[in-house]
Amino acid sequence: MTTFEHTRRACYTGSFTQAIVNNLAPLLFIVFQTGYQVPLEMLGRLVLLNFATQLVTDIVAVRYADRIGYRVPLVLAHALSAVGLVSLAVAPAVVPSPYLGLCLAVVVYAVGGGLLEVLVSPVVDALPSPAEGKAAQMSLLHSFYCWGQVAVVAGSTLLLAGIGQDAWQILPLVWAVVPLVNVVAFMKVPLPATVPDEHRTSLKALLSAPAFVAAIVLMLAAGAAELTMSQWSSLFAEEGLGVSKVWGDLAGPCLFAVLMGIGRIVYGLWGERIPLVPAMIFCGALATACYLVVCLSGDPIISLIGCAVCGLAVSLLWPGTFSLASARFPLGGAAMFGMLAVFGDAGGAVGPWIAGAAADAAGTGETVLRRIAELLPDDGGSGLRTGLTVATVFPLVIVVVTLLYGAAARRSVVAVHGESGEEVISR
Repeated sequence: MTTFEHTRRACYTGSFTQAIVNNLAPLLFIVFQTGYQVPLEMLGRLVLLNFATQLVTDIVAVRYADRIGYRVPLVLAHALSAVGLVSLAVAPAVVPSPYLGLCLAVVVYAVGGGLLEVLVSPVVDALPSPAEGKAAQMSLLHSFYCWGQVAVVAGSTLLLAGIGQDAWQILPLVWAVVPLVNVVAFMKVPLPATVPDEHRTSLKALLSAPAFVAAIVLMLAAGAAELTMSQWSSLFAEEGLGVSKVWGDLAGPCLFAVLMGIGRIVYGLWGERIPLVPAMIFCGALATACYLVVCLSGDPIISLIGCAVCGLAVSLLWPGTFSLASARFPLGGAAMFGMLAVFGDAGGAVGPWIAGAAADAAGTGETVLRRIAELLPDDGGSGLRTGLTVATVFPLVIVVVTLLYGAAARRSVVAVHGESGEEVISR
């Protein structure tokens, strides 16, 4: 007999699956480049196609998820993830253009990944809460994305080294087993009911509430703060710090993901003892400090430590914002989580782009950014220190907005006494 604990574990596996579909293809870019003669710009389009498809899926799911229920879209999400991964191995060989085959595979599994992002969080939030509380469970859920990222990077690298690049098709076939198994799980596990239309807080009401607007800003900044450091850390280590690619990958995105996962597990286990708002303020301040250490330190080792510790610092920002919104708007439903996911993805897309654009601008003309670059330690002419300096604004926004959110929440809690003399808390 299945229980809600089985449901929770299936959601953890769903988060792990999302990490697979987001991180596997980039590890194979060198294979696609040499095997199919795909230029770098077209490889970059695959990343853009993945996240653009997920964004569109998020927006569509926001409209229909609460009406359909959780089971059908969750089963569909895992089925599409599995089919997309299998297609990644098969489609380039059977479609007239290998690149078109790659694009088709990316679109299929990206739809699955987008559905997972919208659905697993509200399911976990709606489950009966264990002793450690909802915020802790949300943090634990999102830690499985980190472990999925670590597993994909480390496992795929080792497997590819063992079987050789010519047999790379085995990799997506192996990873497709994970969502395929979870299809069966979500056919059986009990799922909570979605919030009915007549009880659900409408998107119009949410968007008119200052607290939800603050949550949107937090999601934008959280996505930008997390993805900017994660995406640029490897290249920064190699070009800006002179570290080899192997060590750059291990000390950059891999260790970043490890520490991010550890941070989420720690809060998942002991988060009930730690107030969420002060914890997010601390994490935002620590992330700001990490960005500054990376940008200002002339010592490569200290800069790499800053990159890695930033993973720990940003660990709570994304799931913490989900938990703040859920506590403030308990009837927001899947639509609320989907809307927040849209803005989190937008921040994750825009943040790295802003850092890259600032890095390019630092190397051209007599601009303010060029003058900033002249004040920073040498980065081999890449301009990445300047780009990351500009990106420091993202964790700073987290600190400021969370401080304002906490102050507003304290003012909105009014203690009144009814006729019975019992204290009532209203918001």
